Amino acid sequence: MLNKYYEQIEAIGLNIALIGLFLLMGYVVHDLLKKNNVPFIGKAVVYFVLFLGAAGFVFKGIMQFVIEH
Repeated sequence: MLNKYYEQIEAIGLNIALIGLFLLMGYVVHDLLKKNNVPFIGKAVVYFVLFLGAAGFVFKGIMQFVIEH
């Protein structure tokens, strides 16, 4: 039974791992910015870049879904 759904399980596992990595990166960035007293504009730029990275993976997933179906 697992052989039948191997690709789906692999895709779901990869997506969960990527979400976990982005959450971990967000936590680490938040902690570093907080400890180093970074001004607001610096925080905004760093979070915007982190958001763009995550949005790229989301966009990639949407495009894969659209192309496959």
